[in-house]
Amino acid sequence: MCSARHLGRAPEPRGLSLWRRLRWWRRGCRMEPVGAKLLLLWAMCFGHTRAVGSRSYTQVIEVTNGGPWGDWAWPEMCPDGFFTIGFSIKVEPPQGIPGDDTAMNGIRLHCSRGHKVESESGRWGAWSEPLWCPHGSFLVAFSLRVEAPKTLEDNTGANNVRFRCSDGKELEGPGLAWGDFGSWSEPCPKGICGLQTKVQRPRGLPDDTAMNDVRFFCCSS
Repeated sequence: MCSARHLGRAPEPRGLSLWRRLRWWRRGCRMEPVGAKLLLLWAMCFGHTRAVGSRSYTQVIEVTNGGPWGDWAWPEMCPDGFFTIGFSIKVEPPQGIPGDDTAMNGIRLHCSRGHKVESESGRWGAWSEPLWCPHGSFLVAFSLRVEAPKTLEDNTGANNVRFRCSDGKELEGPGLAWGDFGSWSEPCPKGICGLQTKVQRPRGLPDDTAMNDVRFFCCSS
């Protein structure tokens, strides 16, 4: 049978053809061929369970200004019963001319009791020191700073992120200043418990942008 981890995948990436949707659902699934086909048909028609691995979630929060490059990575979640109380980001400093800037390369969530989770991150830059919500509060919403695509220039994708804590405090990462912050996401009713990043893998000589977008998962317990 297919594993719970596979069944509980995050929302499928947007804009996939029917064939790519089939491949996306089938990846990592180990079951008899007939059963796999029935599962794929059911999944495309009726959706999927609202869980990632063993961790169930209540909703996904997103923003609309994410960068266009890259692919959605595998989501990662805090352990059952834990929520995010802080975060850190991976940032490459400005490279100057004729360097290739990638700005923010990753986001790491710090869950309760010392647990850390991250989805895929770019290869460049270094991790910042964590920023924390006040005691007893959790991360509940976010806003992303993204540089709009430019033709024949150095693109960077996502540059920075802000979070809002459940007590109202706002935390801004030590990212770069290219681009603009977009609107705030919808808030989680209780707290953020996982994330999924959209990252462009290294391309060699063409322009690299690394991290372009992110979505977060809300849990109630």
